[in-house]
Amino acid sequence: MEIRPVPYDHPDAVTLDALVQQEYARRYGDDGDITPLAPEMFAPPRGMYLIAYDGDRPVATGGWRLQEDAAEGYAVGDAEIKRMFVVPEARGRGLARRILAALEADARAAGRSRMVLETGIKQPEALELYASCGYALVEKFGLYRTYDDSRCMAKALVTEG
Repeated sequence: MEIRPVPYDHPDAVTLDALVQQEYARRYGDDGDITPLAPEMFAPPRGMYLIAYDGDRPVATGGWRLQEDAAEGYAVGDAEIKRMFVVPEARGRGLARRILAALEADARAAGRSRMVLETGIKQPEALELYASCGYALVEKFGLYRTYDDSRCMAKALVTEG
């Protein structure tokens, strides 16, 4: 497996994004994640987008973007995880953990102090992954902060001291 940065509008990113949207629609019965996203949000140093490849086949994805909109509950120094996804046939190989670790390292190097994310109760494997990687539930933020099935999590990227 090779994990490499790509633009958010790369054809493989677009393909995987369509698959993750189908997954959201299947689980939540709606049109998927309606959070407005644009390629420039993931352009360094304000973010990064990764794809894991099995040979030439894209099998996993994830990105982070700078997000400090206080009106939506974010804080100065926040980096937000978006579009974490592994195709079903590649799950269980540790790809999500590898992508998450790479995103955290890049956000830390970019001067971000906290990684945040929003997921939902119908994604128990995501909740378990993030908890096992040191994320804890926090006050809700972002577009889905008023939804009952939304869960927001955060992890410090720098230690106080």
